[in-house]
Amino acid sequence: MLRTALSLAVALAFATPAFAEVAAEAPHPVLKASAVVNGPLVTVGDLVENAGIIAKVPIFRAPDLGTTGTVPAAAIADAVRAHALIGLDTAGLEEVHVTRAARTIPAKEIEAAVAEALADKYRLGLAKDVRVDFDRTLQAIYVEPSALAEPRVARIAYDARSGRFDASLDLPTGAASRGTLRLAGRAVATAEVLVAAHPIERGSVIKDADIVLERRPRAEIGRDPLGEHDFVIGMAARNSLPEGRVLHRPDLMKPELVQRNETVTLTFDIPGIALTVRGKALESGAEGDVVAVLNEQSKRTLQGMVTGRGRVAIGSSSPRLAANITTRR
Repeated sequence: MLRTALSLAVALAFATPAFAEVAAEAPHPVLKASAVVNGPLVTVGDLVENAGIIAKVPIFRAPDLGTTGTVPAAAIADAVRAHALIGLDTAGLEEVHVTRAARTIPAKEIEAAVAEALADKYRLGLAKDVRVDFDRTLQAIYVEPSALAEPRVARIAYDARSGRFDASLDLPTGAASRGTLRLAGRAVATAEVLVAAHPIERGSVIKDADIVLERRPRAEIGRDPLGEHDFVIGMAARNSLPEGRVLHRPDLMKPELVQRNETVTLTFDIPGIALTVRGKALESGAEGDVVAVLNEQSKRTLQGMVTGRGRVAIGSSSPRLAANITTRR
């Protein structure tokens, strides 16, 4: 009996340092500097490392979706103390930043959904050409990360005369829940057109710096507007064009290579003979135009075709073939 008691005493004597070492190595609860939470509640484990069995106990309401809030360290210590968590190490922190996780639905995505619904139901052309202006500034929408569906237009009404629309969007809010967003504003079909970047004088040859591509309401641009740089560059203004004027085909012409009263070179196209003389243009003309010119040597007025800058070709009637001439016997 005495031997058993001594053995137990020796065992306890050797075991005491081991128990002390285990106790010394036991993890202490430590405050986190920041946390990201899913759902509407913040638990002890979200804010405290090594929270133990109370880690899943909710103690605060989470911030709104997609936003960040702060919680004072003292308030956290009070909250966990009520659940028998003693000795919280605040790690010198005065507050903890808490972010509510969310999936973002950008405002552009919502706008695109409305434009597509209008274009499809009311035949306004391509969705990318429908300009949508909302009555209130449209902000991004935050939903639960589990909400993977896309926004969908459930109902839309449109008045073509006023351009007013009213729409209801079906939005995902969670894995198995949805919400409704009501929107109103104006929508108009547009087109990309070329406009004068600054005042352009009559006869000026259009350069790339003279025009810009802008999106304008389709109802305001008239018929046959121009939207291709390649056609416009190198053409000339038929009349003076004010800044911001939408360009149309009748506004442009080929550049005038011959000016009225300008001294020009007349070339005579006669088989076997190349003849050039000085003349005076009696009309202005672009390449390919037929204009009246004065032969300064003969003082005769002739008709010729503009072939280049300051050059007019004077043609001749085709010579009759000998075989076509009938002789009398």
